[in-house]
Amino acid sequence: MNKETRHKGWNEIKTNDSWAIFKIMGEFVNGFESMSKIGPCVSIFGSARTKPNDKYYKLTEKVARTIVEAGYGVITGGGPGIMEAGNKGAHLGGGTSVGLNIDLPFEQHDNPYIDSDKSLDFDYFFVRKVMFVKYSQGFVVMPGGFGTLDELFEAITLIQTHKIGKFPIILVGTDFWEGLLDWIKNTLLDTFSNISAEDLDLIHLVDTEGEVIDILESFHEKSGLSPNF
Repeated sequence: MNKETRHKGWNEIKTNDSWAIFKIMGEFVNGFESMSKIGPCVSIFGSARTKPNDKYYKLTEKVARTIVEAGYGVITGGGPGIMEAGNKGAHLGGGTSVGLNIDLPFEQHDNPYIDSDKSLDFDYFFVRKVMFVKYSQGFVVMPGGFGTLDELFEAITLIQTHKIGKFPIILVGTDFWEGLLDWIKNTLLDTFSNISAEDLDLIHLVDTEGEVIDILESFHEKSGLSPNF
């Protein structure tokens, strides 16, 4: 049997896992060193499958441009779709455009609007997610799929449990997000009491780029922070 296709024994698996620690450490070190130099940013999450003619692609461009014009950089997952729109808006607005790329068998490829010195590549989703939440002063979540939902609930959980600062989480697109928010309120809160009422205060639902920047600036003004902190 071909060595690459045979099933690995338990000892071989444990040995490979031990050596993988060094690769994981390398990704963390490279990420920390690179991201710590970038300055205050806002992460934009959303689907890799969204096409340039989609209304949410165009809206993401506007959102990203408004964010950089307010003095923040933009971080995306570095791929196509909403991620490309976020980097494009930041790039056209003359602001910082960061891409945290992940190696995937489909969908993912670098988009051309990332600053040449701010494109980072990751093999591990969990390392990449640490970079998103550690170096963001806000989270803007556009319509997306499982990956977007994963990033959204990761951010909510870390804020809820005080593992990261309480930064605004802004869902963009009432027609997309309203059903989920209704379920969270009616099922998680009212029916099963699996969350607290104040947890809903972490989430904002908007439809325009103006509302996004109003929430970000209002939050940071109340916190005594600015894009120069």
